[in-house]
Amino acid sequence: MSEQEENGAKKGWILYPIGSKPKWPLAILLGLQQYLTMFGATVLIPFIIGGAIGMPPDKLALLISTMFFASGICTLIQQSPLGNRLPIIQGGTFSFLGPAFAIIGMVASKKLTGVDVWQIQMQELAAAVMVASLVEIVLGYTGILGKIKNIVSPIVIGPTIAMIGLALYSIGAPWMAANWIISLITIIALILYSQVFSLKSKVFMMFPVLLAILTGWVAALIGTMTGMIDPSNAAYLKPDLVASAPWFSFAPMMPFKWGFPDFGSATLWAGVFGMLAGYLASMVESIGDYYACARISEAPVPTERMISRGLGAEGLGCLVAGILQTGNGTTSYSENIGSIGLTRVASRRVIIAGAILMLIIPICGKFGASLATIPKPVVGAMFVGLFGMIASVGLSNLQMVNLNNSRNLFIVGLAFFCGLSFPYHFSPMLSAAAVPIAWGEAGSFVNILGNICQALLTTGMFVTAFIAIILDNFLPGATKAERGLEAWEKDATEETWIAAEKEWDSMEEGQVRVV
Repeated sequence: MSEQEENGAKKGWILYPIGSKPKWPLAILLGLQQYLTMFGATVLIPFIIGGAIGMPPDKLALLISTMFFASGICTLIQQSPLGNRLPIIQGGTFSFLGPAFAIIGMVASKKLTGVDVWQIQMQELAAAVMVASLVEIVLGYTGILGKIKNIVSPIVIGPTIAMIGLALYSIGAPWMAANWIISLITIIALILYSQVFSLKSKVFMMFPVLLAILTGWVAALIGTMTGMIDPSNAAYLKPDLVASAPWFSFAPMMPFKWGFPDFGSATLWAGVFGMLAGYLASMVESIGDYYACARISEAPVPTERMISRGLGAEGLGCLVAGILQTGNGTTSYSENIGSIGLTRVASRRVIIAGAILMLIIPICGKFGASLATIPKPVVGAMFVGLFGMIASVGLSNLQMVNLNNSRNLFIVGLAFFCGLSFPYHFSPMLSAAAVPIAWGEAGSFVNILGNICQALLTTGMFVTAFIAIILDNFLPGATKAERGLEAWEKDATEETWIAAEKEWDSMEEGQVRVV
């Protein structure tokens, strides 16, 4: 087969490329599927934050709805001319949890009386996220962060993207283990729908994730109704959750719902510096996401300008999340990148349709509560499938690298191992034997520096990227071609993207690529 034929065969693998226009009813359904893949993380972050501050249950439900609403707004910002317009969903980030816990602890140490401490903690979190977001906005839109592309090669991006998939390895099987029968039904359904049935039917080709979730959901419903699943089991569906939810509530879209932050607070600025560490880790992860999203969508390599706009848009999204007081920020979601690989749908229209749904669903309390009944074992099975796909996408970047060069193999192996090992040592969330950094008294400069180091060293993507960047740019022994840079530089141009956009624009409404 000729090189042109090989490229043509590869190019036709995606059914709906980035600029394609699926008909709106189909786009809405596909968009819902995309959001269902990141449902676990979107719900998990509010549960972690709400639990840490002792938030009342009814307020926790509102916090979850607010996270979904903020995700919709931030995704639309990324899809606008202000963003990079890659088909990537924006949502909460685990990178902010370390700094968030430090802020929560500093507020708790004041031993406030006569007030709801959890509200003060939410206000401080919102203020820190908002102030720190200005740094990402400036670094992004001035083009400073886009320059990082000059020191990043496939040797760096490959392990970094793979770490995005591997970072949550500790969640997959433990969540599945909450009910092995339901989780195995789900993951077997995902395998069959995406890899076997998809060869015969376009329905299974485009909706394997949604159909697998529905399969696990129905299995859990049957088990609940027949009494085979005990109410104490994680797979048990709670119908009262839907019954008690209001039909409509506009509270999720209200700004400063927990009270206006005190920007003169002494602990605020200590929290801002700690939060900047979370932003740094998040930005490194997002750059890896941009490359992964473009590669799995069969699009050209992201340009320097696209990276800058993407990070600037994420900064704007964090500002919005702070105003809405989600207790978190926003970043690019890895889950939907894996979903693109399984569904072969990379259309911007699908992402926009999903984002619009997220502006409506939180207002309709019943529908949001219905989504909240997705069993934990089902979500765990989805994590295994989707994050496994992301890890393999990361590894695929290494095909541009000369892996017969021992210098390249050394860098990749060391970066991988450090990215897995360092967070396990420093993060109490990963290991009971972890040794978190606790320098100085709360609020002191040394303590702030410790919080920054803690946030960075507990983020596997940052550790992997940092080690790989340093070694790849300073160790001798490999040419640009052997590092994979020549292949990227040839593809990462504005002209390449203009040509790709013209090809996508030529597709008619509802047209599907021949695969």
